[in-house]
Amino acid sequence: MTTIDTSLYLSNQPKTRTPSADLGKDEFLKILMTQLQNQDPTSPMDDTQFISQMAQFSSLEQTMNMTKSMDTLVQSQLISPVIKYSHMIGKEVTYQAIDHDTGKESGSTSSKVVAVSQSEGWAVLELENGEKIYADAVTQVSEPDLKDKPEQDVDA
Repeated sequence: MTTIDTSLYLSNQPKTRTPSADLGKDEFLKILMTQLQNQDPTSPMDDTQFISQMAQFSSLEQTMNMTKSMDTLVQSQLISPVIKYSHMIGKEVTYQAIDHDTGKESGSTSSKVVAVSQSEGWAVLELENGEKIYADAVTQVSEPDLKDKPEQDVDA
């Protein structure tokens, strides 16, 4: 014979409840459904009132989704540019070189990334050729040429 768990009795439940200050979409929907279930059948809710409440619910849901998206955006902006671009170390990057005397573009140049730093919130790639460029100036990323590496003995 099964026994009833006495902790589930209503008399054993807490008498006080701590209300939440937040009214989310779930709580709003519960209130609306309770209102619909307990309405007077001889005098149902006005259509315009119901549509207005559904529009409020939709607006609440969209606002909550927008808040969540904004939180995600803010969190992604908090990631350090150094960490964000650290995977570039050891990669070959191509960029538009600028002649420091004239300030004009002097064609594409490639070099290997040896370090990543940060300047005024922007990622700066420090290159093997001694130059420093902003990460957004990169036009191509590739693996460095394998011909520069010494051959390894493959006998296993």
